[in-house]
Amino acid sequence: MKNGARQARFDVRKAIGEAQSAIGTAQTAADADQTASDADQTASDADQTASAVDQNDAARDQRASENDQAAADRDHAARSGLSPEDERAYAASREVREAVAMQREMHRLERAATARDRDATARQRDRIADARDDAGRTRDARAAELAQAGTTSDASLLQQLEELAARAAADRARAAADRARAGIDRANAARERARLEAELRTAHLDDLTGAYRRDMGRLALTHEIDRARRSDGRFVVAFVDVDGLKDVNDRDGHAAGDHVLETVVDAIRMRLRSFDPIIRYGGDEFVCGLIGTDLLEAERRFEAIGSAIEEKAHVGISVGLAVLEPGDTADQLTERADAAMLAVKAQHHSR
Repeated sequence: MKNGARQARFDVRKAIGEAQSAIGTAQTAADADQTASDADQTASDADQTASAVDQNDAARDQRASENDQAAADRDHAARSGLSPEDERAYAASREVREAVAMQREMHRLERAATARDRDATARQRDRIADARDDAGRTRDARAAELAQAGTTSDASLLQQLEELAARAAADRARAAADRARAGIDRANAARERARLEAELRTAHLDDLTGAYRRDMGRLALTHEIDRARRSDGRFVVAFVDVDGLKDVNDRDGHAAGDHVLETVVDAIRMRLRSFDPIIRYGGDEFVCGLIGTDLLEAERRFEAIGSAIEEKAHVGISVGLAVLEPGDTADQLTERADAAMLAVKAQHHSR
């Protein structure tokens, strides 16, 4: 009997030690979670403020840019016999205004992507905290069993155990409520980001295929060219033309032609990386940028893309490739890829 009482006191003391240790560990983890959550909230508030500032700046800058462009257009139309230098300056001024506006939109998209990463990290923290809570509830159940058994005459030990269990449960409840509130805040912020991203997509992404529209695509290419030059300098532009799309439209209707275009972009996207830009350049023309890729690798990828398109859409593609050279702009690289595509297309027709 004495051995049984000693074992019971040992079990209770062990449970008390585990509960005290668990409360300390849980508090440390909860404090770390709260610190991280506060940092997330601060970053989210900063993003929201920056986005609002961007929105106001964009509206103001757009009005100023439109006024500047209208004045430049009137001046350009009124003058005759402009020198090549004047023409280049006029074109460069227009491009700078477009680039600044596009860059601002890119920054907004980048902030949204960073915010999604923060949300994913926060959800992972919540899952870990939920697992800690499950383990705590298991300990509480064991403590309750020991208290109900009443196999020890030391009532103070049992009371201490019950108090620790109650404190741990209350701490978990407060932490869970904090996580729930943070989750609601994240959900609200995510909805607002989704709304803003939808606006950007409507403005800058092709409705049918989801590829970049031409203006945003030129900025994306420029961005990737700059990134390539900061790394190993390898960059390839592919100019893609869909063969026989007009025949599909005439024979099967424009809905079938739209399906072909969707299939083309899907096949390209599946075989390029997520950061490789895809641009709808014209009705049946697409431009793609491949960073960190040489000519042989680009050829291999587009051979696979062409095979997939033929299998799924029953049309072919003509692809021209151009490798980044020192001093190239996005437009120059695209023009060389376009010329290479026309040469390939001529070969197809000759066959």
